[in-house]
Amino acid sequence: MIDCGFSAREAVKRLQLLNIDPASLSAILITHEHADHMAGVRVMARKFNLPVYTTPGTAGCLPEDVAPYIHAFNCHEKFVIDDIEVEPFPVPHDAREPSQFVFSDGALRVGLLTDVGSITPLIENTLSACDALLLEANHDLTMLEQGEYPEHLKRRVGGRLGHLNNVQSASLLEKIDTSRLQHIMAMHISEKNNCPSIAVPLLAEALGCEHDWIGVADQEAGFDWREVNNR
Repeated sequence: MIDCGFSAREAVKRLQLLNIDPASLSAILITHEHADHMAGVRVMARKFNLPVYTTPGTAGCLPEDVAPYIHAFNCHEKFVIDDIEVEPFPVPHDAREPSQFVFSDGALRVGLLTDVGSITPLIENTLSACDALLLEANHDLTMLEQGEYPEHLKRRVGGRLGHLNNVQSASLLEKIDTSRLQHIMAMHISEKNNCPSIAVPLLAEALGCEHDWIGVADQEAGFDWREVNNR
């Protein structure tokens, strides 16, 4: 499981809706220490005896009683959990030592990029040739600028260490190798500063695909199972 920003009770409820027994989880990986990504980690780890994989910087922000469960990883070194190879990579975000991930079974690659303020060459290289990609498209610049957020929050969200806007996400898709891409999911779409009707056409144009090929993760319902196949 990647991150656990919900309470443990809510996390268990959502897992059960997907027919997943929480006790069957192998581990929790944490991208960074913000509360909306790790609020339920402590209880989940202790209740289900789950190892917690984090960078050392993120680990330093967890409660002391989570320490026995922590497996610290280097952002520049791959590691394995069961049959899955995990390739972490550092990203620009206003956190202690944030990371994102590419997951592989040796044949297929699934990339995750969310909570990142700007695109780096390392991000481009790492996310090239993925078979599926979960990509942040957090905000529309005009909606953010004209919206109700206070100025300091607008600067944070739109800054180099904040979140990706629609144009940045589309630009990334134009730069990386998407020839193997079977699925793309637009993630972390702001309810106040964005909407799918703005984000989806930009991503579709970047990929040269139909609008309905772009998946959108809902903040409440998430998204349905997607299958990635060997070709």
